[in-house]
Formats: sequence, structure tokens, C-alpha cells
Amino acid sequence: MFLTRFRRYRFIFIALLISAPFHLFSQHLFTISGHIRDALTGETLIGASIRLKAHPGTGTRTNNYGFFSLTVQGGTHLLVVSHVGYQTQEVSADIVKDTSLTVDLHSGELLEEVVISQSAHRENVRSPQMGIARVDVNEIKHVPVLMGEKDVLKTIQLLPGVLSGGEGSSSFYVRGGTGDQNLILLDEAMVYNASHLFGFFSTFNSDAIKEVNLYKGGMPAQYGGRISSVLDITMLDGNKKNFGAEGGLGLIASRLKVDGPIVKDRGSFMISGRRTYADLFLKLSNDEDVNKSRLYFYDLNAKANYRINEKNTVFLSGYFGRDVLGYSNLFGFDWGNATGTFRWNRVLNSRLFSNTTLVYSNFNYNVSIENDEFSFVIASRIQNYNLKQDFQLFSSSKSTWHFGVNLLHQGISPANIDADENTAVNSLQLEDRKGMELAGYLAHEWTPIDRLSLIYGLRLSNFLLFGPGTFYAYDEEGDIVEHTEYRRGEVVKHYLNLEPRLSLSYQLQGNNSIKLSYNRNSQNLHQLSNSTSSLPTDAWVMSSNNIKPQIADQAALGYYQNFDNDRYEFSIESYYKYMQNQIDYRNAADLQANEHIESELLFGIGRAYGVEVFLKRREGRLNGWLSYALSRSERQFDGINGGNWFAARQDRTHDASVVGMYQLTPRWNLSATFVYSTGNAVTFPSGKYTVDGRTLWYYTERNGYRMPDYHRLDLGATWESASSKRFKSSWTFGIYNVYNRKNAFIIDFRENADNPNVTEAYRIALFGIIPSVTWNFKF
Repeated sequence: MFLTRFRRYRFIFIALLISAPFHLFSQHLFTISGHIRDALTGETLIGASIRLKAHPGTGTRTNNYGFFSLTVQGGTHLLVVSHVGYQTQEVSADIVKDTSLTVDLHSGELLEEVVISQSAHRENVRSPQMGIARVDVNEIKHVPVLMGEKDVLKTIQLLPGVLSGGEGSSSFYVRGGTGDQNLILLDEAMVYNASHLFGFFSTFNSDAIKEVNLYKGGMPAQYGGRISSVLDITMLDGNKKNFGAEGGLGLIASRLKVDGPIVKDRGSFMISGRRTYADLFLKLSNDEDVNKSRLYFYDLNAKANYRINEKNTVFLSGYFGRDVLGYSNLFGFDWGNATGTFRWNRVLNSRLFSNTTLVYSNFNYNVSIENDEFSFVIASRIQNYNLKQDFQLFSSSKSTWHFGVNLLHQGISPANIDADENTAVNSLQLEDRKGMELAGYLAHEWTPIDRLSLIYGLRLSNFLLFGPGTFYAYDEEGDIVEHTEYRRGEVVKHYLNLEPRLSLSYQLQGNNSIKLSYNRNSQNLHQLSNSTSSLPTDAWVMSSNNIKPQIADQAALGYYQNFDNDRYEFSIESYYKYMQNQIDYRNAADLQANEHIESELLFGIGRAYGVEVFLKRREGRLNGWLSYALSRSERQFDGINGGNWFAARQDRTHDASVVGMYQLTPRWNLSATFVYSTGNAVTFPSGKYTVDGRTLWYYTERNGYRMPDYHRLDLGATWESASSKRFKSSWTFGIYNVYNRKNAFIIDFRENADNPNVTEAYRIALFGIIPSVTWNFKF
């Protein structure tokens, strides 16, 4: 009996002895949480760094809504708060309980002789996230681009691993992927064909943008649906303290942004619009048809937010954009995007943050043709509704959990033809397609030891294709072998995909690190295009009984270093990407208004690999960056090129950019951009033959030839005019393609006019040298 009691008490005593330190320790742990804001406007700051001065390795960052949570021991702490372009601030906090704290940072523009944080405490070295590019919106206004319009998509094309879709185009390719493999989000809403005027301008008005993040690899688990990249763009909330306006008048377009408080320090709004006015010049023509023609685009960004109390904030934002082209009453073409986002942020407690999002996205186009012989309209639409619930749990200063669910309902109305009865064109009504993707994810951001940081997670997605409709199966030749009728709501096909994600960083010293990542992504929405760049009329299809989800596995290894007191940032990354279920088309495929479009498709595999180098100077009167990528992107299809590997259209061996910005005087800022790349892979005829007096071209290898190398120099200058306390203005001057390089947009072939036996190639170039000037104002 005594021995039994002794053993029982000994067990209890040992258990209490072991648990006592943990119990005492936990009693002295408290959480500091709150928001970091811009002192002038009240805008929350994304990615601001909060660290303990006595323990620089202990810290955190604000999330996409400026919220942070940091667990520390009780006592007096000195917090170091920093953000790119803002004065670093030290805040003393006496922590005896869970504490809520809001810190307002001052922009460097308002202060003299201040130390501005440019590296956010070496976040590029410390963070396990790799393959990410954060674009400084303030830098965009100095980068010279076509027509002088500030352009986010043109700017990211100057980064390593991001290729331009072509001369003047806003479309882009990332690490060997195609344009439709990029997920483009504006306030969490999907944007399709994010360009105006066939790619010469992007849909994103830089005046309305707060944050731009591009993920090329190591995508966080909360993102899904595309296999190449995620471009996540956040709009400005609006000034919570004062009313203001800014804008600009250019040669081709004008823009205006207005923002201000709804209730001071509690809510705000922002409205930003832009429109071209080339159509106004058409009115000056004496030609009646030209006088009636239309040529313009417009876009409108709007956002409002309101803080109900310290724990609840709601946001409502939207984007509306449209292109309108037309020649007299004979031809009309318009297309555009519309999005709407409602978000509800809740601070459930000092460590748990919730974001509930409802999203609507719509893309559509209409083509109308009317003459004596034809009179018809072609219309198509993609529409989706998205419900997202995301959580962040800040379990400790070294551990953060991300988890949530996503329900996406998507509908596609293919290109239908509505024709008059008395014309030579027949009406065609294609069946709509509807699908749903349900996904859940869990990710853990963890620093187990001081030098090692990692993010690991898992995303599970299930795509379901629904009726009603007739669904066909095809053989290898594209002939119908069977068809099945499905009722409304009946599941035609479903695909379940497990997507693991892993990124880790190991610091060799305080200013350099090695990073490693692996991620798998799947994609169930596919764009069918046989052009070199995305067009508004390109067809979109869902995964089906014939089309499997595209899947990509990417592994990457990188080295990162800051030097010269963090004035310079350097990185080199290598990657390998293997892609399954890639889509191409048969020779002479008909991709438009085709009821059996899936019969025109071929399926294969792809691979992309390369090395990317990036060097950036972040401080001083001269700053900018140099980027270089050495890469290959290849595809393999049984029905193409004899089953051998061939270069993808977007394959470019070398791609380099140099961007420089120099503050010549307090009023003058000079900038220059030089780009060089290997020409795109292209299919040229290898010979010709004659049938019934007609010359036909003979093609052999797919993408076996190259366009000429591309290079261009752009110059820009900004002059800040004299300003008052309430009004500022500036003039931006630019020269696109300074040395008038005639870069090939298309190379075609024709018979020589003097000797039909001789075939000659001729080059079509879009742009020579183009000057621009824009007047900008702000008050």
C-alpha cells in the first residue's frame, strides 16, 4: 500500500516538476497585435516588419490587411517597425497583458535627413518564400513604357523569368508557361485577358494600386487554379484623413483618382478612372465612315471600407473596364472585365485573424458585322462566383498557420453566332458549360531554429463538371466515338488533386541564405489560342471527359545575399518544371465557334528549366536593377513533330533587362530601360509546291525556326514643378525605342514579284521611335 501510494505521488510530483517551468513560462507570454498604417493617409501597410530590438530574430510581418500578431514574454520591449519607403520607428511597449497596438509610419517624402527602411530587415534573405517578386508601385511611375502610361504588367516583364508576350503586349509568360497559366487577381477577383487595345495597355491603372506581388514558384497554399504564376494585385483603400485627387493628361489617355474619408479614421473610399480619346480625333475626318468609327477603352476602379469596431472591418471593391472598336456601322468589337469583391475582416482574438470573401468576375466579348452579304453577332462570356474563408493563426513569434476553404462556381458561354435569316451566315448556339471547384488548404510558416525558416503546406482541390448538355468522346483522329446526355446538376466528370507545397530558407550568415522550394499546381480552365499572344476572342474550355487538368511540378534552388549595408540585393535561382496534360492543336485546327472544339486538341507533356539572376540597387541617387534569365521551354506531343521534343512558342534562350533611375536634382529624375531577348520559336515553311496554279507552303518541324533577336532602349525623365502645400504637379517625358529598332512583329513569305521561283521573307514591325509626354497633378 505504501509503495503504491509512493509511486503514485512520485509520478504526480515528477509530472508537476516537469510541467511547472512550462506553466510558469506560459503565464508570462503575452500577445501584441494590431495594425501598421501610413501616418498621412491611414492606409494599412502590407508586409511591414515588426521585430524586437533586443532579439532581431524574433519578429513578424503584417498580412494583406496590415494586421500583425507577435507573442513575447511579459516586460518592457522596444519594437522596431519598418517598411519599404518609410522611416523606421521604435516603439516602447510595457507588456503585462495581451495588448493591441497601432503604429503610424511616416513616408520618407515628408521628412529630411531620415533613415528609410529599404530591405524590411533583410526580409528577402530571411523569408523562406522564393520565386516572389514584389513590385514597388512608386518605382513604376519612373519606368519608361510605351505611350508614357504607367503599367504594372509592362514593369513585371523587366524581371527575370517573366517574358513579354510581344512588341507592345501586356501579356506575359512565366518560367516557360503560357499566358493562361497565370492567375491574375485584383482584390482577389480573377481577371481574364488583362489588357486593352490587344495588349498595348494593361487593365490596371497604377494610380489605384497599393501592392503588387508576383509568385513565380513556391506558391503559397492559399493560391490555386493556375500552374505557372500568381499575380496578386491589391487596390488602395483610400485616404482616411483627408480628401484628395490626382491624375494625369497624356497624348493618348487621361486618368483621375479621387479619395477621402467616409468617416474620418474609420472608413474611406477611392474611385479611379482612365479613358483614351483616340476616337475624338476620328471625328475630325472628312470621311463619313471614319467619322462614325470608334476606338477607345476605359476602366474604372472603386473601393470603400469601413471599420465597424476594433475587431471588424468590411471592404467593397470593383473593377469595370471595356474596349470599344468599330468601323462605321459595318464592324464592331467590344470586350471587357467586370469584378466585384466583398470582404469581411475579423480579429477573432489577438492571435487568430479571419477573412471572408465573396467575389464576382465576368469577362465577355461581342463582335458584330453588317454589310450587304453578312449580318451577324458573335458573343461569348466567362463568369464565376467565388466564396473564400481564410484564417491566420499566429501561434507564436516563430509559428504561423494559414488555413481555409474556397468554393468556385464557373460558367462558360462559348462563342455563339446570332445571324439574320437572309444572310450567308448561319446562326449557331453552343451549349454552356458549368463547373465547380472546391478546395481546402493548410500551411505552416515555422522557424524551428534561428537560421532555418520554412513554409510547408497542402492544398486539396476537387473539380466537378456539371450538366446539362451533350458530351462527346473522340478517338485519336478526332472522330466522335460516343455521346452522352446529362441532366442539369448531374456530374459529368470530376478530378481530385493533391498539391503539396514546400519552401525553406537557411541563413548562412546574417545577410545571405540558401533557399529551396517544391510545389505542385493544377489547372482546370484552359485557353485555346493559335496566335503568339492572347486575344480577347480566344476560346476557353474547362477540364472535361476529354481534357484532363494541367499539372505542374516545380523544384527550385536559390542563393540570396544583401551587401554594402543592404544597399544591394542579389539573388540567383535555378528551377526545373515538369508539366502534364499540356494542350496544343492539330494542324489547321478550327478553334472558333466549333461545337466539337475538343476534337481539335492534342495532349502531351512539357518541361521548362533555367537560371535567373537579379541584382538591385535599392538606395542612393542612382538605383535600379539588372535581370537575366537563361532558360528553355519545350513540349512533346505524339501527333506533333514526330513525337520529338520541340521548342514552345514562348521559348527564349536569353532574356535580359537593365533598368536605371537617377535623381539628377531634387526636381529632375532620369530613367532608362534596355531589353534584349532571343527571338521567339516560330514555324516557318521549309518549302513550297504548286497545285492547280496555286502556291502552297510546305511545313515540317513545329517551331523549328527563330524570329530575329529583340532589343530596345527607352528613356524617360520626370520634372517636378514648383508645388504648394496642397498642390503638386509634374511632367513626364518619354522616348520609346530610342534608336528606332524595327523589331519584327511578324515575318511572312511571298514570291518575288519579278521572279516567282524566288521566295522572299519580309518583316512587319509595329513601332519605331515614339515620344510621349504626360502632365501629372495631385492635390
